[in-house]
Amino acid sequence: MRTRDLRKGMRIDQEIKNSWGHSLIVRGSYLDEYQIEALKKLNINGVYIREGEDDEDPSSVAEPASAIAKNNIAKYREADPAKVSLSVSVKKRISEGIQHLYSDTNNPHFSQTTTTITSDLMRAIDDNAAVAVDISVLKTSDEYTFKHSVDVATMSMIVAKNMQMSQQDVYNIGIAGLLHDMGKSKIPLNILNKPGRLTDDEFAIIKEHSLLGYRIIKEKNEFNDSICFAVLQHHEKMNGSGYPMGVGSDKIVPYAKILSVVDVYDALVTERPYKKAFSQRTAVEMVMSMSGELDITAMRSFLSSVILYPVDSTVELSNGEKARVVKNSALSVLRPTVVGLQSGRVYNLAEDFSCANIVIL
Repeated sequence: MRTRDLRKGMRIDQEIKNSWGHSLIVRGSYLDEYQIEALKKLNINGVYIREGEDDEDPSSVAEPASAIAKNNIAKYREADPAKVSLSVSVKKRISEGIQHLYSDTNNPHFSQTTTTITSDLMRAIDDNAAVAVDISVLKTSDEYTFKHSVDVATMSMIVAKNMQMSQQDVYNIGIAGLLHDMGKSKIPLNILNKPGRLTDDEFAIIKEHSLLGYRIIKEKNEFNDSICFAVLQHHEKMNGSGYPMGVGSDKIVPYAKILSVVDVYDALVTERPYKKAFSQRTAVEMVMSMSGELDITAMRSFLSSVILYPVDSTVELSNGEKARVVKNSALSVLRPTVVGLQSGRVYNLAEDFSCANIVIL
């Protein structure tokens, strides 16, 4: 059935997940207004609706909310800030543009293509209080490099915006994000996509991509020094343990400090030939553990910009109860407020001390 024709109380016959693989709507759920609106925002044009009776195992069907749970869900629900929404035509333009950039660094339209993509992202971000972008449906010839570049650009722009940087800085960091891995276009594919562990020599070659990318864009004389140095330094660390120069915090440009945080996170949640993707929760915990390597201000802004458990999604708590997410806290990305679907109990995971031992699985 078309999403625009859905009505409250209809029973969905498929599971809806976000781009990170988290369940937003469990198969068998009876749809409410919030979930229908979420489907529209996700640009899902149609879903399967269950009609009549079935003999499905009750244990596999979504657990319905009790009356008290429904009341508390309505009482405590606070919608998440809107996400970036990209039209089909914009997605197509971004997909084609980013491939052209990486396939031919000498293309005479290199700079124009870069600014066009960045302008598209800038408009999408400025359209609402954006905190994320779903680019998982982009059709690219390389699932990682191109998607990762747009991912890092978009999230870095959002982080910069939340840090109260100027519009020009937000725009510039978008360009830096798009181009930060440009040097990988010069790395042999057998090394770049090697499914096994890299040798020391191979890893040394991979690490050259920062300097190679810097040279590519510096030679064009069309990007300012902050953008060029961000590309060069996006693998530098605050404690001087990074590369290619091994400089510390005082020598790293602000753009690179933001790119570094977002680059680490997006790499962790992305599957590669040599590793499986980490869950969002694990990736956030790993980023938080890198306080000595990543800029604290950029990290805090990043953590306040990501939503791991969207409002209206169903989660399972470590006490065995399933719950509906009703509110997220920018200061506690891993611990939203949820309502138990059966008990109706409101779990303020971020502030209620009695919930200290309860986590989302």
